Amino acid sequence: MHSFTEENYIKTIFKLSSNGTQEVNTNAIAEALDTKAASVTDMLRKLSTKKLVHYIKYRGVSLTEEGNRVALQVVRRHRLWEVFLVEKLKFSWDEVHEVAEELEHVSSALLTRRLDEFLGHPQFDPHGDPIPSENGEMKLKKQRLLAEMTVDEAGVVVGVNDSQPLFLQYLDKMCISLGTRIKVLDHFAYDNSMEISLEDERQLLVSSEVSRNIFISA
Repeated sequence: MHSFTEENYIKTIFKLSSNGTQEVNTNAIAEALDTKAASVTDMLRKLSTKKLVHYIKYRGVSLTEEGNRVALQVVRRHRLWEVFLVEKLKFSWDEVHEVAEELEHVSSALLTRRLDEFLGHPQFDPHGDPIPSENGEMKLKKQRLLAEMTVDEAGVVVGVNDSQPLFLQYLDKMCISLGTRIKVLDHFAYDNSMEISLEDERQLLVSSEVSRNIFISA
């Protein structure tokens, strides 16, 4: 049994380290959790004692096999709750993250299994992120960023790189969601903005920041 804080650190390391495969420095963790580097160092020492992370001072931290397992279970619960909130309680995709942040710490394996069964074993959450299976496996989509596409290329939106409410609300106003087909009409070198068209033939100008946060089917 791990505390809320420990699980949040483990999940943050998992996300920052490309799903647990790379070392992460303490400053990156401190920024992600909006806390002081000294506090991060103290927690990393604690997690190292519990054999959840490999921590080397001044180098960084990575998850142990057990730490990676814990992270995957927290991520699994979080994303399953997001599906439940959207599909069953009719939350919008920009409202679910903070609620799921609380629910992800309910660590009953039976509850998680029943929730998964009730939802029909979903493989992706409302933002297009893969949901780990009970044994930690994830089905990954072939995808790339909209920013990487060239003129006349087209594809379907399969995920977002930024799940913050303000960005999701922006996409809602632009009528862009998972499943929306996008075609690149032009690319402007001056500021790396793009002109795109949607399936309803509407044309939009999107900024470089927006195009770097939308995943398109590869």
